[in-house]
Parts: sequence; structure tokens; C-alpha cells
Amino acid sequence: MTLFNKPTIALIALMSASGAVAALSADTNGDGVLTIDEVQAVYPDVTAEAFSTMDLNADGALDEAEVQSAQEAGLMPA
Repeated sequence: MTLFNKPTIALIALMSASGAVAALSADTNGDGVLTIDEVQAVYPDVTAEAFSTMDLNADGALDEAEVQSAQEAGLMPA
């Protein structure tokens, strides 16, 4: 039985993170995280309550891991 080789694993990892990277393109000030204003500029239907749910570490911003988790949970479009 052949398992995935390293290039295949790297491609799978890249593809799974691509939605988060695309969402981070909304990072208008380039600080590497998304504020509620940046999120709502792209996704106006995201409420403050939904943003708080996505903000897993409650620091007031979404990093790449939080964006990816939010997309996987269906809280933010991929």
C-alpha cells in the first residue's frame, strides 16, 4: 500500500490553507490579521457576535488559523 508522498502532502496542505490565505487578502493594513472592519468590508453579513465566535483567542483579530477554522465551521466563506 502506498501512502502519500511528500510533494502530495505539501500540495494538500497548501490547498487546505488557500481559503484562509484568500480571506487574509482582506487585510487592508497588512498586519497579518483581520479586524472586524476588514472582515465586514468583504463579508458584510458577518455580525460582531459571529466575529467574536471566530476570534478563538479573543484578541480582537483573526489570524490565519482562526480564519481557516471559521471557514471549516461554515462561519466565513472560503
